[in-house]
Formats: sequence, structure tokens, C-alpha cells
Amino acid sequence: MKWFKRLIIAFFSLTLLGIGAIGAAYFYVLPDLPDVTTLKTVKLQTPLRIYSQDGKLISQFGEKRRIPVEYEDVPEQLINAVLDTEDARFFEHRGIDPIGIIRAATILITTGKKSQGASTITQQVARGFFLSNEKTYIRKTKEIFLALKIEQALTKKEILTLYLNRSFLGNRAYGVGAAAQVYYGKTLNELSLPEMAMIAGLPQAPSAANPIRNPQRAVSRRNWVLGRMLEKENITQVQYDEAIHSPVTARYHGAVIDLYAPYISEMVREYMIDKYGQEEAYTNGYNVYTTISSDLQLEAQTALRNNVYAYDQRHGYRGAEKVLWTELAPSDEDIIKALKKTASLQGIIPAAVMAVEEKTIQVLTRNGESISLEWPELQWARKFISDRRQSRPPKVAADIVNVGEQVWVRHNGKTWQLSQIPQVSSATVSIDPFDGAIRTLVGGFSFNQSQFNRVTQAKRQLGSNIKPFIYASALEKDYTLATLINNAPINKPDTRQGTAWRPKNSPDIYGGPTRLRVGLAQSINVMSVRALRHIGIQESIDGLVKFGFDPADLPRNESLALGSPSVTPMQVATAFNVFANGGYLVEPFFIEQVTDSYGKVIEQASPTYACKPVTSAEPALVNDDPFAAMAAELGQTVEVEPEHTTTNVPAECMNMENRFAEQIISEQTAFLITEALKSVIWGGGDWSKGTGWNGTAWRASRLIKRRDIAGKTGTTNEARDTWFSGYSPTLTSTFWVGFDDHNRQLGRTSWMAEGAPDQITGGESGAKTAGPGWNHFFKAALAGTEEKTAIPPKGIVTARIDLATGKLTRKTDHTTAFEYFIDGTQPTDYVTETPETDEIFIDNSGEDLFQ
Repeated sequence: MKWFKRLIIAFFSLTLLGIGAIGAAYFYVLPDLPDVTTLKTVKLQTPLRIYSQDGKLISQFGEKRRIPVEYEDVPEQLINAVLDTEDARFFEHRGIDPIGIIRAATILITTGKKSQGASTITQQVARGFFLSNEKTYIRKTKEIFLALKIEQALTKKEILTLYLNRSFLGNRAYGVGAAAQVYYGKTLNELSLPEMAMIAGLPQAPSAANPIRNPQRAVSRRNWVLGRMLEKENITQVQYDEAIHSPVTARYHGAVIDLYAPYISEMVREYMIDKYGQEEAYTNGYNVYTTISSDLQLEAQTALRNNVYAYDQRHGYRGAEKVLWTELAPSDEDIIKALKKTASLQGIIPAAVMAVEEKTIQVLTRNGESISLEWPELQWARKFISDRRQSRPPKVAADIVNVGEQVWVRHNGKTWQLSQIPQVSSATVSIDPFDGAIRTLVGGFSFNQSQFNRVTQAKRQLGSNIKPFIYASALEKDYTLATLINNAPINKPDTRQGTAWRPKNSPDIYGGPTRLRVGLAQSINVMSVRALRHIGIQESIDGLVKFGFDPADLPRNESLALGSPSVTPMQVATAFNVFANGGYLVEPFFIEQVTDSYGKVIEQASPTYACKPVTSAEPALVNDDPFAAMAAELGQTVEVEPEHTTTNVPAECMNMENRFAEQIISEQTAFLITEALKSVIWGGGDWSKGTGWNGTAWRASRLIKRRDIAGKTGTTNEARDTWFSGYSPTLTSTFWVGFDDHNRQLGRTSWMAEGAPDQITGGESGAKTAGPGWNHFFKAALAGTEEKTAIPPKGIVTARIDLATGKLTRKTDHTTAFEYFIDGTQPTDYVTETPETDEIFIDNSGEDLFQ
């Protein structure tokens, strides 16, 4: 009994001593214990993600890859695998596992080694969020008390969710969601049992048990996890046997980019850093939804690149990149090794010429693929002499390449062909006319080649793209589409530039008095200058500033009329958008909304809308028959009256809290300029009667074949910059082509007898260099959409005029046509009848006018 009493006393003494020690330890570390309630609002470091308008991932920025998941989104078998491996009694203990502690203490006493085997998932959460990984007794003490506090503050599911999202699992993957994507390219619910076991085994040794770096050890760890699951009866013996024999399928998967649009993603990245700071932008898990349409963006990228390829090829082949060998050929392995030193660019792949036959060559690519290039894919490669000269076409393959040369090849969508890295640059941007949303943006041929965004950063001379804005000011003053402007040499020079500046037409042909519609459609230089003189320099500058151009970029001389200002493609598209939407200067924008990592909207776009606010649901006037006047008595002016009303007003225009764009020109002026710009594409007159004429962009009519498009070509002096800007009722787009070196001309090309029948030759120009890119883009962009008939706004009237004089006429033959006028500006005099003549100021050549 004496020894028993002593034992009882000792036990209680030790118990009291232990309780006292625990209490002392608690009060000792208490000042250093953080507030665990912050875990309820913890922000996991999640990368910045950028999406298209329709939810396709464009880009991702951030050091850590994390895809946060909710507890309900994690498959049950993955939870079982994690718990069976890390903390089998997780749902039973209160934050610490006494059995695990006793086991760890036993190991320490018997071996003298510290072990982390006693750490529960709650303790690991405490350590991961608040403590370091150093193995000290004070850290372990803090970890235990923090675990107890965490269990009081959070539910078991909340704790486990933090663990599943916080754990580092190798290859920059944090959390099981990211690990599933990084190792298997899958979402959690797509994982197989062996894949779940592999991920569950990673937290303790994310580098040593990494299935990519150390597959053998990873398999051993995976199978141990499967064994634990079998022991805990969470899988059957059959499942276990099948899973442990499954092969390792893990490989590195980058972020799944659905839409590669680097120029717009870089614009978003810069915006987010400027607004939120780099650290927050890269780690707070922001999701940015842009205004980019994924379908249109792909079409714009394809159109731009194909257009660049076409320009580059018609100017000739600049030769091999380098010579890899001259005599004895190296082994294929050595050739491939040498080729891999040269990176591919935008699908253009380095290759070595292995054999040259009469009209075929064999090449070996850096990917180890042997390709035969046939004559149709080689014959374009006449030698480049200069931007203005090419050699005679090659006759055999040996005229083009030699064995041992490193060349470039690309797949053109149908077959492989000889290629080269283009030197010319290009850019395009498309905007929604109604609210200014940027639907496409391509800042160059290749982001890897140059990160310079030519859409927003490159100021290039505008050329004849400026003429619609000059004529808009003229129409706002007193001109009409039927006004005759003298198409004759200008004898009185402009001396404001310090020299006698006398503009000329291109080509240098003059036709006498010509209607404004024709002058704009055929881009006649001297007519634009005379229109500017009629308006006045200052008034013309004021008009251009209204369209969004910077007054600092606008010279105070008559070169303004021919496009001497240097502007960005974004400014050009914004300005042309005014004609497309009825006269409103909408602000372009590229971010629709920004959400946080939980999907909460923290930023929403507030666009300006191209309409006047409607304060009530009163009907808006809309005309259904714009050609009603043409059935009226011939020779008389008839106003186009609306036949009925409709309440089909955009909802945005009825919300007084919205922002509304400034109307800078009248709806009537915008309509008239649009009609004239349709003539740029469709021309006019009657070809069967010998009075037909082409606008400068006649190629667009042959490809797109719809009447609801309008546009304007633009070429600067010596063709250093070429433009095509145009629009439909739903989209405005600008294409620019030129060299980054402002001093380099785009040159000219000669005819190839074996070339395509529609090949482009002669001097480069807006119609031939930038125009084809716009044409192919718009053909794809409008495919499957209904053509929209133009509806003249209120205040527009029609009158039949004489084509030669612009006066009223009672005749109805091919020398007359209906023309639109702003009410009150229509002619009042009738033409004096004269004998019929074919001498109408037209161009019958069928060639564009290089403008």
C-alpha cells in the first residue's frame, strides 16, 4: 500500500506538473500566436488570369499556379487518399492526435531522432500559414496551440479545404486543383484512382516523389498511398491490384491557353499592375474578362499573318538562313541538334536541305520530320534584289536552295512550303460601333519577334485614310455628294511648309470637275486639297480633333488633306467608328469586368453608348423603305418619310445611369460619308453603257459580295505606310502594313507568268497591301450574318441627278442616278439638255488608283 500511495502521488504530481508545464508553455508563446480567425478570410496566392469575352483563357501571370477548389468539388476518393496518408483520424481529433504524439515521442526516446509523424492536417495548416518549417520545440509548441485554436474557429471541412488548396505539390503547383492540371492536364473530377494517389503522396516530398523528375520513387510513394487506402477499406483489392500496375502518365502541362492573343493580354497586365500593383495583380487571383471575341480574334490573326506572308513572298526569296555543311553531311542527330539552336517563329520552322531534285527538295525539320517540298510550294521563290526589284522566276529547285542550307518551312493549311521570316510589319484592331468594345487586336506579326504593340504605340502617317474626315467637314459646311470639285492640277502652291508644295494625283491623271462622291471613292488628291481650302486649315484641324486626333499631330498646312499626320491604328479605328454608328465618338475599351478569386465583380466597364438617352418608351422613328422616293415622279425631290414606328430602342439608351457618347457630326453627315465609302468598294455607273467606274477598293466587292460594307484605302508618300479602314453596321476595323523602319518603302513587284491569275503586282498601296487583309477578315467576320439594308435617317432626301453636272434631271438613263442629300442642300437647278456623250468623268481602266 505504501508503494501504491507513492505511485498515486507521483502520478498526480507529474500530471499537475504536466498541466503546469503546458500552461506555462501556453502563456509563454501566447504573445506570439497570431489570430487564427484570419483564416476565414485568407487570400490564397492565385495568378492573374485573362479571358476573352466568351470565357476562353488568353493568358496567365503569376509565379504560383493555383486553382482554388471548394470542398464539394474534390472527389471523395481524393479526400480519402489524402486523409489515409496524412491524418486518418482527422474527423475525430480536436486538432492534435494524442496517439500520433505518443508514437512520435516513443521514436524520439528510442532513436533520439525528431519526427513530424505526429502532425495532423490542422497542425500542417497552422505551420503552412503562420509558422516556419524549422524543427524546434518552440515551433512545435506554437503549432499545437494554433491547431487547437484553428479547430475552434473553423469547421473540419474549412480546414481541409485550406490544406487542399495551400499545399505545395511541385512544379510551381499549389493545391490539388493546380496539381491535376500541371501533371495530368485534367480537372479533379477527371482524375483516375492512381492519379489521385500520386497527388495525395506529394505533400511530404513534392520534389523527391515528383512523378516527372523521379518516376520510380513517385510510383513507390503512390503505391504506399494505395496500400493505406486498402488498409482503411476505402478501395477494394481489385482496385488496388489494378492501380499499382498502372503506368506513370504524368508529364508537365502548362496553363491551358484557349486563345493565344499576347498583345491584348499584355495590355491587360499593364493595366492591372498600374491599378493594383504588381504583387497584388499577380497573387490576388483576379480574373479579367476582356471584350475580345475569340472567334473574331482568330480570324483577325489569320488574316493579318496570311496578308504578311503574301506581301513577303511576292517580293522574293532572301536566301537561306545559314549554311550548316558544305561537303560531308553530318548525322541526322547532329543536324537536328544544330537546328534546335534556332527557335521556330509563328509556325515557321527551321529545316535543313537534305536533297535537291529538279523541282523538289527534301528537308529535315528541327522536330526530326522529313518533308518533301513540291514545285508549287517552291516556285514563288524568285530572288529578292531590293524592295522594288525581284529576279526572274526560278526554273528548277537548284535555282533556289542548295544541300546543307538551313531554310524555313511552314504549313499553309494545306501543305508544307518553303518560307522565310517576314520583315514587314502589320497591325489591326476592330471595335464595336455601338459601345466601343475592342473585339480584335493584333499588334504585330509575332509577339515573340517584337512585343511592340503597333495598334497603340506606332504612330504612322495616315495617308488617304484622312480624306473621309476632310469631306465630313465639307459636308457639315455646305458641300453635298453631288458637289463638283475641280480635278485639275493645283497651280497655286502652299508655302506654309517653307517650300512650294504642289500636290499631284496618283496616278498623275486629271479629269476636270468631278462629283465629291467619285472624288472620295477614287481618292483623288487634288480634290481633297481643294475641299480643305474651301473649309479652311483651322476649321479642318478643329474637325479632325473632334474625331479624336491629337492636335499636336496635325500640321497647319495643306499636306493635312493627303494624310501627313502620324497617328495610331487605334485612333484611326476610333475615328472611322463615328461614321459606322451615326456620328458618335465612343471611347474604345478592352476590359469588360474584373472579378476576385471568388468570382465577385470588383470592376465593371462603363462604356459610352452611341445614342441619345431615351427618357421614355415613346416610339422611335425608323424607315423601312429607303428607296420609296425612287418610285416618285421623276425629276422631283422627294423626302424619305418613315412609314411606321417601332419601340426597338436599345436598352442601354433607356438607362439614364449610363454614359452616352458625344455626337460630333450629324447622323445625316455620317450616313452620306458611309454612302460615299460604299462607292470606294462598289464604284458606280453602268458598265454595260460604258459609264462604270471603280473605287480604289474594288477587290473587296469581288471577295465579300455584300452591300453593307464601307471603307477607305490609304497610302502615304512613297508607300511607306498603307491602310485600309472600313466597317459594317456591327464592326469597324483598321489594317495597317508597313516597315518598322520609317525610311523603308514597301516597294513594288513584277508580274510572274506562272503566278496566280489574281496576283498583286505594281506599286504597293493601301488597296493592294493592307486591303487584302481587311477583305479576308471581314469576309470571315460577317459570314453567316444577315446583310443589313441602309436606312436613311430623318432629314435625308433623294433626288435624281445628272452624273456629269450634279444638277437635277428629268432623264432616267445611264447618265443619271439617284443621290442622297441633307434636306435643304439638294440642287434646285435642272441640267440643260445636251446631246448624249460618253465623255463622263470616269475611270474605265479597271485598275485601282494607288490610294
